[in-house]
Amino acid sequence: MGFFKFKTINWKYIIGEILLLFVGINLAIWFNDWNESKIIQKDKEIALAKIKGEIETNLEELVENNALNQNIVSFYGELDSIKRDDGALILSPQAMQMFSKKYERFFVSVDSTAYGNGLYSYEADTFLNLEISQLSSIAWDISKTTGIFHEFGYDCLYELQGMYNTQDLVKKELEKATEALRNRSIGDLIRILGILDQLESQLEEQYRDMISHIDDCR
Repeated sequence: MGFFKFKTINWKYIIGEILLLFVGINLAIWFNDWNESKIIQKDKEIALAKIKGEIETNLEELVENNALNQNIVSFYGELDSIKRDDGALILSPQAMQMFSKKYERFFVSVDSTAYGNGLYSYEADTFLNLEISQLSSIAWDISKTTGIFHEFGYDCLYELQGMYNTQDLVKKELEKATEALRNRSIGDLIRILGILDQLESQLEEQYRDMISHIDDCR
């Protein structure tokens, strides 16, 4: 009668190998996740830095151009206040000099005829230059295209989206203002510039607020 001899199984070795394999796989997964997280964090920081730079550039241009465009409103407001009911512009040379010097960028030429009592009737050719702010959204659009904006967090996304929505409204009103100027419709232009002033003030506040804490989006 034959006998079979079973080889003793080293369970400790087998279990040890399984544990090593398990730990190795988990370490590889952890390292891969850590490495991917590090890449995402770096991409997020780059995206936020570009968005911040974009906002800072937009803010500088917005403030400068808003002041110049609102000067148009001031010019026509003051012009209407010194005109007579019949539309005639009758002033002393000193008053006209002060007015034309204050708004010299609007005057092309000024003609006058004596009116009497030291006053003159003035006719002026004026020129309006509407400043169009080239408000960029390239950095924001790229962050949306790449999908990295999903990493910014809800509050940050909400503020950024709201800010760029206001920016789009400003750009649309600027298009309307350009059209009104092209049509020589000064009344429409002044009305639109009034709306623009409110929107641009809101956008300026959003820009400054976002710049001050955009690093919190990291």
